[in-house]
Amino acid sequence: MSFNLHILTTELSKSFLTLLRTKELHAFITKSHLASDPFYATRIVKLYSINAKLGYARHLFDKTPNRSVYLWNSIIRAYAKAYKFRDALSLFLTMSGTETSPDNFTYSCIIRACSENHHREWLKFVHGRVLVTGFGLDPICCSALVTAYSNLDLIEEASKVFGRIQHPDLVMWNSIICGFGSCGYWNQGLLLFSRMRNLGELPDGYTVVGVASGIAEPSLLSTGKGIHGLCLKCNFDSNEHVASALVSMYSRCNCMDSAYLVFSSLLQPDLVTWSALITGYSQAGDFRKAMLFFQRLNMQGKKMDSILIASILAATAQSTNIRHGIEIHGYVLRQGIESNEMISSSLIDMYSKCGYLSLGIRVFHVMSQKNISTYNSVIWGLGLHGLASKALEMFEELLTIGLVPNESTFSALLFACCHAGLNSVGKEIFKRMKDEFCIKYKTEHYVYIVKLLGMTGELEVAYNLVMSLPEPADSGIWGALLSCCDACGNVELAEVVAQRLIENDPEKTVYKVMLSNIYAGDGRWDDVKKLRDTMTEKERGKCPGLSWI
Repeated sequence: MSFNLHILTTELSKSFLTLLRTKELHAFITKSHLASDPFYATRIVKLYSINAKLGYARHLFDKTPNRSVYLWNSIIRAYAKAYKFRDALSLFLTMSGTETSPDNFTYSCIIRACSENHHREWLKFVHGRVLVTGFGLDPICCSALVTAYSNLDLIEEASKVFGRIQHPDLVMWNSIICGFGSCGYWNQGLLLFSRMRNLGELPDGYTVVGVASGIAEPSLLSTGKGIHGLCLKCNFDSNEHVASALVSMYSRCNCMDSAYLVFSSLLQPDLVTWSALITGYSQAGDFRKAMLFFQRLNMQGKKMDSILIASILAATAQSTNIRHGIEIHGYVLRQGIESNEMISSSLIDMYSKCGYLSLGIRVFHVMSQKNISTYNSVIWGLGLHGLASKALEMFEELLTIGLVPNESTFSALLFACCHAGLNSVGKEIFKRMKDEFCIKYKTEHYVYIVKLLGMTGELEVAYNLVMSLPEPADSGIWGALLSCCDACGNVELAEVVAQRLIENDPEKTVYKVMLSNIYAGDGRWDDVKKLRDTMTEKERGKCPGLSWI
């Protein structure tokens, strides 16, 4: 084995080499005078990490005496890409205590790692180090911070970072626009997009994707069509990434005809675009077409990812068609991906919602590795079938094996207690969620506890809870309380709650109809007439019931 310096440099400049070739180059460098040169060590570390040999990369790093900032960055990036956050962070902290100070690429790498591992506190810590070391206005660091804060739903912090940049480049604009879009602030995203264009900055495909990601409901369809028009004008629609975003946007707006039109314009739609279309049909309730396109994709011989399979399983669960679910389960077994935790969780959920809880439990028991998502699915299924005591046993089991419950765990537990009318147990679960596990309550948790209190006769307690919330309760919480008032026949409180709902959402007539029915149940026909007189013919109309028989 012999190399001259030119051949060696040429080989190392390649983006990929086999593990055997990498070892050959490493052996040559080790035996030559180049062993102490960090440039060559940096390249070998990168090649080892590409070949998923982190142990070899770390050994070389530890043996290299003169470590440059590039070598440090190479090993930190290798651990970050392998999702070994603790190791990447430990190396970063060690580097900070040496003579080789982290540069903007070091910080951007560790910032991304914080985001990908959902470590908000560490992200804020690293941000502090960025400011202290003078990289507070560095475009690479700022772009990484904007993206990271946005991914963690800390859009205010992302906006503050962006606001300090005097002349943001296109990457920075795209980061903040995508951030607002992914967090659901479509209006702010559009305003920034307009401001960007007024300043003379030309958008690209990523900009359009960021704006489109915030269009998430049917009322914004006209805005979405305007974005599509811009894509056609600027010839962005031929980009598969943009087309996929447009398909997803139309799907979220329940405009599946337009979604299919964009989809069919692509010669070779990628898996993401297929997923967007199938998920769109699923969410629109057209489970037949969702399954049809899933079968069409399968016939093309393309291997589907776990996200797509989970999506079609969710569609099957909503349609309650067990035949399709079994067909997908067979596909999963043939592909040998039944051990995937996302897929297993979706299978459990599908079988439970289709009425075959025992099959869902069987999927759970044959899993070699179980995570919190699979336990959550089982708890949901048990609660759905009225087996609250079994659901609580599962909760204790996951705690025993060392798993940490999350928001979905407590949603499933509260749902199970609510479904079975376990008032005292539900209250205790609700209390433990915050006091023991420090999990912040969300709307769905308040909905379940209000239902639990209301349906067991504690309407006043439920009302006081809603009134004491730190933020104004949304229509979901008030709606849960109104349904409890209806079930318990408390007309006085129902009037108060319905008035709140009508004020908050005057366009939604279902609350007027509910209140009218409550009046009718109490024999207050004059009040029924007064309320009905305020409603239009369309609002009083009711869709006829349909039977499957």
